[in-house]
Amino acid sequence: MYIDEPLKRDFYIEMCKVERWTTRMLRERINSMLFERTAISKKPDETIAGDLALLKDEGKLSPDLVFRDPLFLDYLGLRDTYSERDLESAIVAEIQRFIIELGSDFAFMARQKRMTIDGRDYYLDLLFMHRRLHCLVAIELKIGEFEAADKGQMELYLRWLEKYEMVEGENPPIGLILCSGKNSEHIELMGLDDGNICVAEYLTKLPDMKLLEAKLKQSIAVARARIDNMALNETA
Repeated sequence: MYIDEPLKRDFYIEMCKVERWTTRMLRERINSMLFERTAISKKPDETIAGDLALLKDEGKLSPDLVFRDPLFLDYLGLRDTYSERDLESAIVAEIQRFIIELGSDFAFMARQKRMTIDGRDYYLDLLFMHRRLHCLVAIELKIGEFEAADKGQMELYLRWLEKYEMVEGENPPIGLILCSGKNSEHIELMGLDDGNICVAEYLTKLPDMKLLEAKLKQSIAVARARIDNMALNETA
């Protein structure tokens, strides 16, 4: 998939304005391939241009511009073996750096948010508010690969948040499932690319940049092929 370089430039310009990056922060985000790690980079050029125009003209930020995939969590200092609770505790201990990686408009709300449904207690790992999206963001942490059951769990949490925590003027909550790996066909078949649940990988160790670039190009190619197949089916 070819990404028009002016679109990448416009992305950094608009995000720099919104998040008020310093020159140093801008360099860091360019070096970490932030554009390539946003959901928007895996969309057609027309979609990217439309979302950037909406941000520039009306100040409206889309979820695709917000979520990164993968996220770099190398600063957590986790070893090869750790539990979901270890991951959660490390993130909370380094919450400021975690929010910087997520984006500056995220505000931390709660850890292990308790939800009682039909007499059963459930606990959401992390809850944030995104100021510009005007919605709650529920985050579930998984130390393994994404499983189909993870979607149902997140849907339950989002419906509970919408019923009991959403206030007037807010948009419906969004879910982010952070896992150590994901399979693109699962994501496609479950319709997660077009819904209010996102799945992203996290890296506890920074990979070689050439390997990262190859991985990102592969994910963009998969997204491009899926979009082309959809277009062929519509014209058939």
